Amino acid sequence: MSAMRPARGSVFLVEDEVMIRMMVADMLEELGFAVAAEAGDIDEAIRLAETAYFDFAILDVNVNGKIISPVAEVIEMRKRPFIFATGYGLSGLPEQFRNRPSLQKPFQLDTLGRTIDAALRSTPA
Repeated sequence: MSAMRPARGSVFLVEDEVMIRMMVADMLEELGFAVAAEAGDIDEAIRLAETAYFDFAILDVNVNGKIISPVAEVIEMRKRPFIFATGYGLSGLPEQFRNRPSLQKPFQLDTLGRTIDAALRSTPA
């Protein structure tokens, strides 16, 4: 069978904890998405946010002690939807992005799926 575009699209995943990143990647694949790019630090994430092809992104809010805002700004300029993943609640989100969808860590597969669906529905075409 030849490689095909995933049924539901591709994801850019930013998470500094390798085990969490692997777990989320597995969850995304189970939901029918392909991970197009992954980053574990802010500099790599900015570079990939500027150059990689992806349909939407999931961004850890705190990456090795650095806030994710510069990466979110690049993705916003590219007009791609994104979801924050945080263990800090709404108050941990960058202020200018508090209207964006977020996932409270740890999250389950069904919560991830619902949040993605809502984020993709609310994004202007």
